[in-house]
Amino acid sequence: MAQHNEIGTKGEEIAVAFLKEKGYTILETNWHFKHLEADIIAQIEKIIVVVEVKTRQSNYFGEPETFVNKQKQKNLIKTANQYIIQNNLQLEVRFDVISIILSDTQKKINHIQDAFLSSH
Repeated sequence: MAQHNEIGTKGEEIAVAFLKEKGYTILETNWHFKHLEADIIAQIEKIIVVVEVKTRQSNYFGEPETFVNKQKQKNLIKTANQYIIQNNLQLEVRFDVISIILSDTQKKINHIQDAFLSSH
């Protein structure tokens, strides 16, 4: 496995543990719809939370969350819509980003709630 894939996988594991610690129920990890994917689908109270996890070894090129561009947001919205339809859910949906800096010297987690809004 390429090093960036290992870092991404480790970041997602850290994000799952972080969310569980905060009281979230993890419904899915790496949920796929066609060629699209949601890293984590969780629930807190009556809210479905679709989480994009961005993990980097440093913020040299910018904070990890800045890499969730408009196209990625559109793809997450499509994925979330499909998940809601397939599971016949009548719950509010929120989109969060968990940004992680993971290096030999630090582990920094930034949980950004309502990182962007669905246009529907």
